[in-house]
Amino acid sequence: MKVTHINGYHLAYTPAVPLGNARTFMRKREFLALEIITDSGLRGWGEVFSSPWAAAALIRQQFGALVCGRSPFDHGAVYADLVPRIGYDKRGPAMMAISAIDMALHDLAARAQGVSIAQLLGGAVRHEVPCYASGPFIARGDAPYRHYPQEIEALLRQGFKAVKPRAGISPQVDAAMAQQVRALIGPDADFMLDINQGYSTAAARLAARLIEPARPLWIEEPVGPENLEGYAATAQATACAIAGGEAIGSLAGFDGLLRTGAVGVLQPDLGVCGGFTGYRKAAALAESRDVAVMPHAFGTAINFLASLQVAATQMPARGGAWSSYPFVEYDVTGNPLIALTGHPIQGNGLAALPDGPGLGMDFTPEQFEPWTVQHWRIET
Repeated sequence: MKVTHINGYHLAYTPAVPLGNARTFMRKREFLALEIITDSGLRGWGEVFSSPWAAAALIRQQFGALVCGRSPFDHGAVYADLVPRIGYDKRGPAMMAISAIDMALHDLAARAQGVSIAQLLGGAVRHEVPCYASGPFIARGDAPYRHYPQEIEALLRQGFKAVKPRAGISPQVDAAMAQQVRALIGPDADFMLDINQGYSTAAARLAARLIEPARPLWIEEPVGPENLEGYAATAQATACAIAGGEAIGSLAGFDGLLRTGAVGVLQPDLGVCGGFTGYRKAAALAESRDVAVMPHAFGTAINFLASLQVAATQMPARGGAWSSYPFVEYDVTGNPLIALTGHPIQGNGLAALPDGPGLGMDFTPEQFEPWTVQHWRIET
């Protein structure tokens, strides 16, 4: 079985309401869905969510030709061939392009054997994985958290046991919001706060101290990913776990963050860190330090299902939450490209691992057509 074609589908949509975080308002969301096809007719899918156009250029001009003619079963050898070619781009579009390729090749290899990716990776430890709601998001105006109670109540009714509101307006306002969220969800549910790299070190330290009494599971990306001293200083200011890692692409980058001793939760993104191959390397580093690892996923159904597959293979770890880690992030913003999975979250806050081979769902280009703004093709 050999790769014969690679198709790229640039996807875009406009959220009904701009999605705010500490740094920006997302008014348009864009992705690259990568389809790799073999001479047997099987197809596998990967995804880029952060820099889809730049990653696509690298696949079209360099990486695609190196993948065509290869066997999907050689996904490890392909990874080893591509990574040394990225030069200075250790955590940017080059690694994102490799991530999408690695995801798609794993999907193909599993489908060819009639097994799930979890089985391909050694087997699922559990067949239901806890998920948390990625939201609510900051609103425009003078009261940016005003809608949080209503949205969180709706998410709890949908079966979620954990929610992750965006934060980063100010340490004092964040702390008041955190206390309101805790009072709303009670002691039997959980929440996290995502600051999206929005604070300076001093503001992050103050925010962490003020937020701590509300007992969030973690405070995510309080400072920029390069600010390792800021991560360490923030962690020293609070008993709350600090989370991060979604913006890191290289193994050396993960090692540097872990060496600070600051993170209690490492969050590699399969679309950034090198797909399944890169994720498992980063996870091994974290596990050697007894740091919880769980996938960051804020893209399409492809990355969500990939994250579900890899999370199902990880040993459960107790993090003080309503369920054992790892959790999987689920986009609740009305994203039509995640809605392709239906609503997989059950009333107990868990998502069942799909029964199908590969990612567990069969995607077709026609499913993505309403949001496809450009299509390109590479063939042998």
